[in-house]
Amino acid sequence: MIRVAVVGAAGYIGGELLRLLISHPEVEVVGAVSSRFPGKRVDGVHPNLRSATDLLFCSADDTPECDTVFLATPHRAAMTQIDRWIGHAKQVIDLTADFRLDDPEVYQRYYGNAHAAPHLLHDFVPGLPELYRESLSDADLISVPGCMAAAGVLALYPLVAQGMVEPTAQFDARTGSSGSGATAGDANLHAERSGAMRVFAPTRHRHEAEISRHLGISAAMTATGVEAVRGVQTICHVTMRPGVNKSAVRRAFREQYQNEPFVRVVAHQRGTFRFPEPKILLGSNFCDVGFAIDEDAGRLVTIGALDNLVKGGAGNAVQCLNIRMGWPETLGLSFPGLHPI
Repeated sequence: MIRVAVVGAAGYIGGELLRLLISHPEVEVVGAVSSRFPGKRVDGVHPNLRSATDLLFCSADDTPECDTVFLATPHRAAMTQIDRWIGHAKQVIDLTADFRLDDPEVYQRYYGNAHAAPHLLHDFVPGLPELYRESLSDADLISVPGCMAAAGVLALYPLVAQGMVEPTAQFDARTGSSGSGATAGDANLHAERSGAMRVFAPTRHRHEAEISRHLGISAAMTATGVEAVRGVQTICHVTMRPGVNKSAVRRAFREQYQNEPFVRVVAHQRGTFRFPEPKILLGSNFCDVGFAIDEDAGRLVTIGALDNLVKGGAGNAVQCLNIRMGWPETLGLSFPGLHPI
């Protein structure tokens, strides 16, 4: 059994990490770090954890000795604190945006500030098991990708890997309000968010840089906030190369993901849920991917869906931990989601 701590444990991602790790059979959670609530009960902030834990939040200075630290701090905080946590634990799994890109110039272009620890960017292994499983098996520094980036990459990767589409893609992403975090500003008040479909990033959403990095293509993304609390759905428009047809596309998806524990291909001819739908994935570590084709126009649409707080965050981080420790990849992640909800 290993000892772990969660930094930023009072946030939504931090709460999901605690939910998954507290019940993990090979993990002991020894630290729930919060700058806002030190000394307060964890279940006072995360009421779903009542009777599951008696943990109290602690300060960073009081974090017990541990083997693995999960960073769920606000963006730009992790890179200023990283030396501290690398010195504190053998493994650091970062769920912020700070180490998702490997080029400091690209980072500055998308985030608007210089990176505080550029010398470490190449040391972090991307926390996307479906693409980087072998590298994760001995990684001590792991950076979990953004939720929309994960959904977009997984929904397009089989076709890019087999050279079946042109290397340019347009993504249209929709996300629920929890993606803004537990301390979001006035724009995410219920009175402002309810009933809205708000385009908050019409161009150059930061996750497009991650998609371009992982797929080696030119990606552009538009992002819209919708009324849902949880969930991400990405729609990707690409052009098929000559000779590619529906059968070849379906075969590519099936071959790529047939042995993946948390990626399911959903592209059916009929039914209510014939394409990936975030609603039925809430609480689960699944990413559903699918596609639709207009063969006459040579047009292909891929669809990805996941829970932004789980497969788009905390669950993916735990999956990476399982791989790193040599445990079964699905350990502690078996919840299938709810329906109806």
